[in-house]
Amino acid sequence: MAEVMRVGACQTPEILGDVGAAVQCIEEFGREADQRDVELLLFPECFLQGYLVQEQHLDAHAMDLRSASFAALLRRVGRIGQTLVLGVIERRAGQYFNSAVVVAGGELLGVYRKTHLMPGESLFTPGQDYPTFEVKGVLFGINICSDTRVPAAAAAVAAQGAQLLLVPAQNMMRRASALHWKDRHTPIRAARARESGMWLVSADVTGERGADRIGYGPTNIISPQGEVVAQVAEMTPGMATADIGRCEPPGQAKCG
Repeated sequence: MAEVMRVGACQTPEILGDVGAAVQCIEEFGREADQRDVELLLFPECFLQGYLVQEQHLDAHAMDLRSASFAALLRRVGRIGQTLVLGVIERRAGQYFNSAVVVAGGELLGVYRKTHLMPGESLFTPGQDYPTFEVKGVLFGINICSDTRVPAAAAAVAAQGAQLLLVPAQNMMRRASALHWKDRHTPIRAARARESGMWLVSADVTGERGADRIGYGPTNIISPQGEVVAQVAEMTPGMATADIGRCEPPGQAKCG
């Protein structure tokens, strides 16, 4: 039986083009996580540089994970006690990727690159692999946002024996679209949890971008039975937590 791992899903403000501010946000959540005995922290899609799929933004802010600037970032977040999973815009060999990195103790443990891109993400190159990682005996993999609309993406993680699927997301949308999707994200993710038998943890941004865009989230934790066991309040930054591993089905679990 796996050990218990406490996961924290962070619902954050949207931060665009300011890596220093994003790192400060990570550090603040890290301090809260220390107080709540959280061992793994999940942040939204493209969180480090901000989700703007525009050539100018990508060219200015994308990071090569082998670069000195990324090494400096690893040193700074190395002071944080939790394993971190956060969205980054990655530059590699002349291509851009919508990626999520797994970082612990100032070391890069691995990277997942989004496989199922949206039509508006044509500047990104799709990933091909579904790596898995282990923390405290809990095996997990990653899907990014719209990946969860494709059952095969979650199934590829579950087929490796994973107990947990982490989903960095970013749903800062035009208001009409945001309202349309507002109550649809969780049912889609709950279906993936039930199909795969994995816990599913998602993290999203919230707030407004100018007059025409809004991000409702959601940031939540869904059991393998498809039930939401923890969720951050709508339009509010915060952290949802649950124990993954020995946690029993909802109603019996010490989750939240």
